[in-house]
Amino acid sequence: MPRVWEVPVHDSTRVRDARVAAEAAAARAGLDEGRAAGCALVATELATNLLKHAGGGLILLDVVSRPDPDRADGAAPLVQIVAIDHGPGVRDIAGALRDGFSTTSSLGAGLGTCRRVADDFDLHSTVGRGTIALARLGARPGRRAGRAHSPAPSVRAGGVNVPFAGAEFSGDAWAWVRTGDLTTLMLADGLGHGLAAARASSAAVEQLYRAPELPPAQLLRRLDGALRDTRGAAVAVAQLDLAAGRLLFSGVGNIGARLRTGADWQPLLSRPGIVGAHRAARLPQHEVDWGDDRLLVLHSDGLPSRWSPGPAAHSPSLDPAVIAAVIVRDASSPARPVRDDTTVAVLSPSPPDRLP
Repeated sequence: MPRVWEVPVHDSTRVRDARVAAEAAAARAGLDEGRAAGCALVATELATNLLKHAGGGLILLDVVSRPDPDRADGAAPLVQIVAIDHGPGVRDIAGALRDGFSTTSSLGAGLGTCRRVADDFDLHSTVGRGTIALARLGARPGRRAGRAHSPAPSVRAGGVNVPFAGAEFSGDAWAWVRTGDLTTLMLADGLGHGLAAARASSAAVEQLYRAPELPPAQLLRRLDGALRDTRGAAVAVAQLDLAAGRLLFSGVGNIGARLRTGADWQPLLSRPGIVGAHRAARLPQHEVDWGDDRLLVLHSDGLPSRWSPGPAAHSPSLDPAVIAAVIVRDASSPARPVRDDTTVAVLSPSPPDRLP
């Protein structure tokens, strides 16, 4: 189930809380002692940076999965650590990533250390609006761009999940899978909040892993039966066929979806209903072209309906999870979102020199 550790960092005592949460997330992901220590180090550095440079912020930790053909289950667990702030921003990002760079009296080794330890690391900052730092660590270090021997897939996905009212479990869950030329992204929002809602959304994700080849509408029909013993969920599924250059989409319930084509955005509409409880009479499947100028955003209803994608959604080099975090941050106040569990998942082309 989507266990999320949410650590508001507004004083030095919360730095320890971020480290403890990172150790717990590493244990949940099954990481060994060395990688768990790396998670704790990264969380500590990012939390410390929030205090020193932004006057505080938020650390989000959870366990995400990335498609991995070397594993029997096809997915590798990683601890994802995201630091979010509404601070003054970083004017010199390249400089901030160099060891020894500091705008305070610190040693300035934090972000450089995080980048070396993490499998994936990304940083986005807007002067006057704040900074997002992202790190992911898995069981096998050193698989980021430039170290892999196989060609990088041409699409990647990422997301952030913020539980309602600081709850231990989020009722939202997202996942992505890859089989052959097909890449499928799912976002499920279990009815209500808490553990029962998390069971519903987790059941939807489990079915995705069992049948990753099914087109979106067929997968939703399968989910309707699989979720009968749960509260039910709103679910949206997008499947990209890279060989054909097309994206299929189908959804039931209030999962929002927007597709960017160049500078324009268009909504992808779901049918009313609740998967597992009130099945939609029809499940239309939308088909749209996909190219290097496309980007797909799925989000649960915790995000305000009039959110703006902002400039980050037009930056091809950014990790999709960073784009998701920027959307969540800019749609909320410096305090956390309070309407509902809030999840944003993004599907985007991969830059040629980076792995997803």
